[in-house]
Amino acid sequence: MAMGRTTATPAEKLPVTIITGFLGSGKTTVLNHLVKQPGMQSTAVIINEFGAIGIDHLLVETCTELMVELNNGCICCTIRGDLADKLGSLAMWLDVGRIPPVERVIVETTGLADPAPIMHTLMAEPDLLARYRLDRLVTVVDAIGGASSLDRFPEAAKQIAVADLLVVSKTDLIDVHSDRTAYAGLVARVRALNPRAPIRVVNHGAVDPNVLFGARADDADSVLAGLSVAAPAADECDAEGDCGSHAHHGAHRHADALREAGIASFVIELQKPVDGERFNAFLHRLAADYGGQMLRMKGLFEVEGAPDRPAVVHGVQHVFFPVTWLDRWPEGMRQSKFVFITQDLPPEVIATRFREQFS
Repeated sequence: MAMGRTTATPAEKLPVTIITGFLGSGKTTVLNHLVKQPGMQSTAVIINEFGAIGIDHLLVETCTELMVELNNGCICCTIRGDLADKLGSLAMWLDVGRIPPVERVIVETTGLADPAPIMHTLMAEPDLLARYRLDRLVTVVDAIGGASSLDRFPEAAKQIAVADLLVVSKTDLIDVHSDRTAYAGLVARVRALNPRAPIRVVNHGAVDPNVLFGARADDADSVLAGLSVAAPAADECDAEGDCGSHAHHGAHRHADALREAGIASFVIELQKPVDGERFNAFLHRLAADYGGQMLRMKGLFEVEGAPDRPAVVHGVQHVFFPVTWLDRWPEGMRQSKFVFITQDLPPEVIATRFREQFS
């Protein structure tokens, strides 16, 4: 991770939205709806799945040389191999004009997927870093079967915990196949696992594309929104090790769900600017020691000597995107702020490491 600017600014890169969710959650239904919406023609869809997938009544087989252009202008492909190769091929085909220009990429994961390796693909390959940026991770939650998936599979909890946006599907079937009490319990459980991501409820997969796709990557206020607490957090810590004192009482009502999954979501703030090289080395040590337990980390921080331009850091487990810079601080914010999502790693451990280095 370097403190300098990347060669291509985030706004120039193709935004990649990852759509994940457990088996049967309704991801493909959401995707079917999306690709039929106005303005979605310039979209490349990559389905990271085994077997053939029906998209808009077209059977899209594993592609070899070219992606398949759908009736509405979207370009679609399924892969059984390496996502990095497919993203590299997409960039090459765009460069030589072999396929029409695209404005965004959607990657739909297999229902059993841990989304971290897919995010790693965008973070660890230099050629991909120059062409793509992670826009947001969207997790689809089944209103009917979501609780059962959470009970049986730890992957389901991880998919929810790391999401930037949560889409609850099949709500039109609640009164037929479930009940409102059970549904309310599921939503509370989902909110406990991820207190920050907005929740959008959809019927028949009908989600507004404007909701699904994020704002410009270099927009300060949109970056701040990704660090804001949209609902009571499970824990909040400062660099002095004070964990939980600022959390609302309602954040603990569903503590059992968090304990079962081992998930913690918390904020750390620093009041003073940091030395860029020292902070770089600190994050690498943190990732080396706890990378497997740090599901996701995002933050804005003030670097010594650059008070007017905050730096943006984003990590997934032991891998970090190169640091980028904003042209200004978000409205109402001036101090460094970091959001951590961890699994089987108490917030106090991270807070102590920050306190030892930067207090």
